[in-house]
Amino acid sequence: MRNAVALVLGGGRGSRLAPLTTIRSKPAVPLAGMYRLIDIPISNCLNSGINRVFVLTQFMSVSLHGHIRRAYSFDNFSGGFVELLAAQETLSGESDWYQGTADAVRKNLVYFNQPGIDYVVILSGDQLYRMDYGELIDTHIKSGADVTISCMPVSREDAKGFGVVKVDDDGRVNDFVEKPQTDEEIEAVSTDTDWIDSYGVDSKGRDCIASMGIYVFDRKLLTQVLSGTEHTDFGKEVFPATIHSHHVQMHLFDGYWEDIGTIRSFYESNLNLTTQDPEFELMEAGSPIYTRARFLPPTRMSGATVSDSLISNGCKIGAGSIIENSVIGLRTVIAPNVTIRNSIVMGNDYYDNEERAAERQGPPLEIGEGTVIDGAIIDKNVCIGKNVTIINQSKRDQTDLEHDTCVIRDGIPILVKKAVIPDNWDLEDNLS
Repeated sequence: MRNAVALVLGGGRGSRLAPLTTIRSKPAVPLAGMYRLIDIPISNCLNSGINRVFVLTQFMSVSLHGHIRRAYSFDNFSGGFVELLAAQETLSGESDWYQGTADAVRKNLVYFNQPGIDYVVILSGDQLYRMDYGELIDTHIKSGADVTISCMPVSREDAKGFGVVKVDDDGRVNDFVEKPQTDEEIEAVSTDTDWIDSYGVDSKGRDCIASMGIYVFDRKLLTQVLSGTEHTDFGKEVFPATIHSHHVQMHLFDGYWEDIGTIRSFYESNLNLTTQDPEFELMEAGSPIYTRARFLPPTRMSGATVSDSLISNGCKIGAGSIIENSVIGLRTVIAPNVTIRNSIVMGNDYYDNEERAAERQGPPLEIGEGTVIDGAIIDKNVCIGKNVTIINQSKRDQTDLEHDTCVIRDGIPILVKKAVIPDNWDLEDNLS
């Protein structure tokens, strides 16, 4: 794959993932206790033999930059790199913010428009899946395509949330409809399930083929398309425009794939990882998920009960605590007799000390004794006092996003990063 580079699109402001994206970009959002979302596409690249990766972002990129710098270092002889390309203000004082995914690539053409680069793989930074991009590029080469798009079969109901392609018998894309809503629109782009089955994928009755937003472009064509137009978005403009003027090929994929675009999808995808038979398996020896090495001690537990959960390194879990169906992040300190169910605790960036505690003048950087957390997300570096209750008993769906301690999105309570929760605090009393 020495003639291929990958571009990971960091996305926009990530408003649907707020408040997790209030202080970080979408690709920097923690995942499964010890990873970040950006680790997924980068790991797929490295496992596929692609070791030249650009990450394009513009919002809240400081923590993302730090993570990439610490996690992905290559020796001087490999030629590999993971480079962050953040939008910035130009020397003339004019704003150079990206206006969309295609505009972001256009403004960085100089980095990959070079001899020796034949293929450009366009990826998203907020999806959870495992894919060999070598197979995707192989489909691209064997079909003689100018553009190849990875797709997956979906039901007619699910098709309403995707861009859906129509293909001929050879897998060439000849039509595209963005999020079809009516029966007539869906029928126009539906595909015979027997054909999907003959492609080597079990259709399971799914007769629509949805775009995953993963593309392979011939480098020269990508340069030509972006230089000759003012298109700002790949999915809505560049890809549909190329269908009628160039050979666009489908690559059919049927593994686990989830777009982590909302708080609900983030929450459910994380908790699915805790099950005995998760849809996405982190423990796959031949295709590991890479991340930053932190050199933390093993987690210490004393008389605690843990079931169907992921416990990250460097944690301390007190006696009598119960943890069920939850993700516990790095350096989490849990006092005795704490109950955590169906929740994501992102952990801490550091261990507490006397100096930090004195400056804070609040509870320690831990989850205090007697606290009960059920169905919630606890962002990083949150101090929770004793006998706190964090349960959305009234089943509220949304609250004010500007609250400086806790908000509810998609019915899920979220303690914001660095929140300080005093003893005996109850969610219902403080959000009423």
